[in-house]
Amino acid sequence: MSKLVTYTMVSLDAYFADANGDMSWAHKKDPEWQAFVSDNAGGGGRLLFGRVTYDLMASFWPTPFAAQSNPGLIDEYQIVVSPLVLGNGRTLFEGVKKKLPMKLTKSRAFGNGNVVLCYEPMS
Repeated sequence: MSKLVTYTMVSLDAYFADANGDMSWAHKKDPEWQAFVSDNAGGGGRLLFGRVTYDLMASFWPTPFAAQSNPGLIDEYQIVVSPLVLGNGRTLFEGVKKKLPMKLTKSRAFGNGNVVLCYEPMS
């Protein structure tokens, strides 16, 4: 079975969007970073997005049945930390009600200041 990997860029103060929902700050253009993003996106996986589906599933994921039928829903979190402080906005794990321990599996720093951190949930 394929792994479900999520890729998210956050500011140094852990926001993925500013207070107005703007994410344009996350689009740095330099050859090293662009090569990584292109290679990472071409990794043979699938990109999965959709507001309606998310809205339908959001009430299901926190239930005990979801935890039993879909343990470790996300197999890997790829979190890119950008060297920018937004001050406020939306956080990646907004609404999480219990601790979610993670294990760092790899990391990589880039010349533009971005750092990629890859985590897997610990069982």
